[in-house]
Amino acid sequence: MNILLLVAHGSRREESNLEVEALSKKMIEYNINNFDQIIPAFLEFASPSIPEAIEKCSELGALNVTVLPYFLSAGVHIKRDIPGEVKNASIDFPNLNITISNYFGSRDEIAGLLMKTALDIK
Repeated sequence: MNILLLVAHGSRREESNLEVEALSKKMIEYNINNFDQIIPAFLEFASPSIPEAIEKCSELGALNVTVLPYFLSAGVHIKRDIPGEVKNASIDFPNLNITISNYFGSRDEIAGLLMKTALDIK
């Protein structure tokens, strides 16, 4: 079983965390049999945390877990915090093959999406 963890920062504002959960559900529409499940996880302020989500993956019987950082730039969370959380969790779950994909903001398509969004005036 292959699971994708969509990792966002997390917010004290519950509505923001619910947006990430809704996004993870929308992503299933674009999943071409690469992942059996897509689960949201949060770096801080919300649940499940990265370790909690990785534990859930193990409980579900996952063999492979891909961590997708939902971040726009390669700051300290991308370079240090998320890899550190994944490394610590992988010690507790050596049965899982955990990889970290590139962060969302690294995609060239972001420029086009930003321009489309700028023209989407309410």
